[in-house]
Amino acid sequence: MMPRVSVIVPAYNAAVYLPYAIDSVLAQTYLDWEIVIVDDGSTDHTRAVVDSYRPQLHDKLQYIHQPNRGVSAARNNGIRAARGEFIALLDADDVWLPHHLERGVQAMDADAAAGLVHARVARIDTRGSVTGQLKVEPKYLSGKIARHIFTRRAHIICSTVMFRKSCLPADGWFDETMRATEDRDLWFRMASRYQVTYIDEVLAYYRISPSSTTSNLDGLLKAQLYFVAKHSKSGMATRLEQLQALGNIYRELGDSLFRGGAVTKAIGSYLRAVAYNPLSVPNVYMLVRAIMDPVVRVCVTATRLSRAGT
Repeated sequence: MMPRVSVIVPAYNAAVYLPYAIDSVLAQTYLDWEIVIVDDGSTDHTRAVVDSYRPQLHDKLQYIHQPNRGVSAARNNGIRAARGEFIALLDADDVWLPHHLERGVQAMDADAAAGLVHARVARIDTRGSVTGQLKVEPKYLSGKIARHIFTRRAHIICSTVMFRKSCLPADGWFDETMRATEDRDLWFRMASRYQVTYIDEVLAYYRISPSSTTSNLDGLLKAQLYFVAKHSKSGMATRLEQLQALGNIYRELGDSLFRGGAVTKAIGSYLRAVAYNPLSVPNVYMLVRAIMDPVVRVCVTATRLSRAGT
């Protein structure tokens, strides 16, 4: 009997965290699943970790090894092998909460028009400690939200996603030429055709580590700009949506630079954000904040010195 849900886990040198991911699948309250682990040319003991679960999982486990080709190719390879009606994605360093699959299947069964369902996520560090949640605006996260995905009002985290395999676009799955933003690219194309359902509940933990893609700001920016150009050329986005997307891209880059203490570079990024979308209050606010930051620091230092001298 075919499983209803296929869990796709791309893994590259993931032996440290992979057991936590697999264990979180085993802990699911919904039981009609298989797990497809795609080893993307790992050089650590990822395969040995997978083999250790074979006695427990039997035919519920598929293991695929491929030469290193990136996460998009790994996910696509896993989807090809998947036997389930629904595809659920789980990155090897992330973790599901026990009701993840149950909530996802319930949402899909409740709305035949929904092609994709996703949920709220919390961040964890390398030790597994919860460090916070992503700020979200639910009004941008469900329904016909393709334009919100394109303009970056909607952020959909891979390890919370479940979709119908039958709803995968005919023009390609994960874009294997992209090394980042490949997930947004697919969500945008799916949301252009199908409804999206959002579950306003934390159902997954997203691990933040120094090796995360988001730590490579130059590479991330390049991929984000490619995404905008790709769909602008195809006519899937209006000129206004292009400008809004570019403004949000450069504001988010500025936020990362500002948090890292690179205030001058952050100001440059915020200036570009305002140039693309001057009507955005967050863009203008963050530019002013970054410009005023050195002044505020000088005033705070002067006040402390003054108090110390009295």
